[in-house]
Amino acid sequence: DLYDKSFGFIAEFGAGLVELLAPRPGERIVDLGCGVGQLSAEIAAAGAEVIGIDGDPGMIARARQKYPDIQFICARAEYFSVTGQVDAVFSNAVLHWVKEPEPAIANVARALRPGGRFVAEMGAHRNVVTITEVLYQALAEQLVERDKVDFPWYFPRTGEYVTLLEAGGFDVTHLHYFARPTPLGNCPNGLRDWIEMFGRNFLAAVPAGG
Repeated sequence: DLYDKSFGFIAEFGAGLVELLAPRPGERIVDLGCGVGQLSAEIAAAGAEVIGIDGDPGMIARARQKYPDIQFICARAEYFSVTGQVDAVFSNAVLHWVKEPEPAIANVARALRPGGRFVAEMGAHRNVVTITEVLYQALAEQLVERDKVDFPWYFPRTGEYVTLLEAGGFDVTHLHYFARPTPLGNCPNGLRDWIEMFGRNFLAAVPAGG
């Protein structure tokens, strides 16, 4: 509920990525990390057959409720598979949650037909660093060291991810590292909602009564 009501702008930011994907009628496309399915529906509206995949059962349940004509599968990126090969795999704001990227990349490659395309956006080096440094400072005031936090994300440098993709059999034709300031004004409780939604590992490190 919190994601659907307060973080719909994440899918809105992915609209440009759908343009880069350029889905065509009759294509089979996997939306990897589909969330509640907004971008799956946008891709399907172009005439493509979409398979939405997400590892969160709650997200998948909401996606099925909102878009009953689209196929949704509950599976993590490291373990997913599809029947038959697809023309493209699309992923918006998800791969930085995959802390072991090699299995996910291998699954994407396995799902794609020869010549298929992988179009993805993810957080990279220094993403949300302004927030995380303040959280670490707050924890330090509670005498909690950094290594007590199970850092929830994988934020690679561009060269690092290119190397992983090429090792997985991909030809990388375009990769761009860019700043995308993300105001939280649409969230009823601003940063508090963001931390509750995405930064629970930091909260988990707070001592009882802290």
